[in-house]
Amino acid sequence: MKVLLQRVKHASVTIDNKLYSAIQNGILAFVGIEKGDTIDEIQKAAKKAVNLRIFADENEKMNFSVIDTKGEMLIVSQFTLCGDCKKGTRPSFDNSALPSIAEELYEKFVSEIKAYGIKTATGKFGAMMEVDLLNDGPVTFMIEISHI
Repeated sequence: MKVLLQRVKHASVTIDNKLYSAIQNGILAFVGIEKGDTIDEIQKAAKKAVNLRIFADENEKMNFSVIDTKGEMLIVSQFTLCGDCKKGTRPSFDNSALPSIAEELYEKFVSEIKAYGIKTATGKFGAMMEVDLLNDGPVTFMIEISHI
């Protein structure tokens, strides 16, 4: 499982030229579900995402989490995070979970984040989406949880 976190001032998802969801001040999380991922990996990634101290304190040190700052999260499924670019010039998506499994685990990730009391918005699984964001910093981190 891979989760790309970006600290944002705002972020939104547009589908078919219509605003689908939006957040202010928080985290934009792109989520890639891989073959073999389980609920255990989902829970670990969600816990890490909400507790990661990536927000500045009064001394400009990253000491606060999205929970501490009462920030919001926009969670977008992104199977391309699972792409393997080691060989050739066309990414291989062999590591991506089947869509039916990925959607179920993506929804579980969303529910785990909500369980922490985070105001949460989402993209639409499998849809072509336009994601707009203002990265704050820029601050970007990759969480990789392996089932191996």
